[in-house]
Amino acid sequence: MPRSHAIRERIEEKEKLFLSPYATRATNSRGRLTDEPQDPCRTVFQRDRDRILHSKAFRRLKRKTQVFLAPAGDHYRTRLTHTLEVSQIARSIARALFLNEDLVEAIALGHDLGHTPFGHAGERVLDRLVPGGFRHYEQSLRVVDLLEARSAGPGLNLSWETRDGILYHSAAKTLLYGNRPAEGPNTLEGIVVGIADAIGYITHDIDDALRAGVITLDSLPQDALNVLGKTHSERIETMVMAVIEGSSGAEIAILPEIREAMVTLRDHMYAKVYPCETIDREIRRAERMLAQLFEYLLEHPTVEMQREMERTGDPLIRVTADFVAGMTDEYAMQLYQELLLPHPWKG
Repeated sequence: MPRSHAIRERIEEKEKLFLSPYATRATNSRGRLTDEPQDPCRTVFQRDRDRILHSKAFRRLKRKTQVFLAPAGDHYRTRLTHTLEVSQIARSIARALFLNEDLVEAIALGHDLGHTPFGHAGERVLDRLVPGGFRHYEQSLRVVDLLEARSAGPGLNLSWETRDGILYHSAAKTLLYGNRPAEGPNTLEGIVVGIADAIGYITHDIDDALRAGVITLDSLPQDALNVLGKTHSERIETMVMAVIEGSSGAEIAILPEIREAMVTLRDHMYAKVYPCETIDREIRRAERMLAQLFEYLLEHPTVEMQREMERTGDPLIRVTADFVAGMTDEYAMQLYQELLLPHPWKG
């Protein structure tokens, strides 16, 4: 049996031998916010992945909205299943391009940790109420840097590369429109996760909307479907291959014909599906509820919130935003009922 530290060293040596010259190697990491000894068996990015996977914020994603609010059906996506699908798509692309799969997986698993309950509806509420605005990717970084706690101290103390990919994953989606991200991600692995995020929601949001009866396949842009495929699996395969075949060396790109079809389908979803009455009605209710809950908690902070203010030194409005953003759909509805709705008199 090899010495324990030799396991990590052998993995790092394989990275040097087999990864693309443009891939991010664990031995070249810029390090962590706080220095700490290397793990004997895992590379820096494998360790990041495991810390994210075991975090409370990751577990809460299972009860956070993707598109359909607090879905009752077993087969609708949640923020957790979305995250897992993005991770799988990103790893497939990274493997084909000989990029660092461990870094890709860590970024993908952490990219939505800061998402609010009720998806982008909750994000819009906090963006309106929090001074300076609220963006889920910045909150995701705040979660891993400060809000998650370990025995060693606040935050998960992730590597610079994983943190960079989490913060800038949304910026990478400008590649859909043929534009290189203006700022970050600063690794090819981070760019791949951003593209995988777009592939994930374009494909699975259609799948969920079809299941819900909100749309039919015939109502979607047929030119785009003819290019991308008629089935869920065909569309994912076409998009993934378009990234693999469109990329070379230090450039991640999407084949132009496929990219245009993706944009057509994405724009159709934003124009016709997400604002449809069935979804929009519930979103408006969720926004009103979260706004009222936020204002109430700002005036009546919980004991937990007061402890967080002492721990972090942050003002009440920042801690209130953290508290609300961390809620699951079900917890937000339960707390709203407990705090803001009348209770039957029991005598």
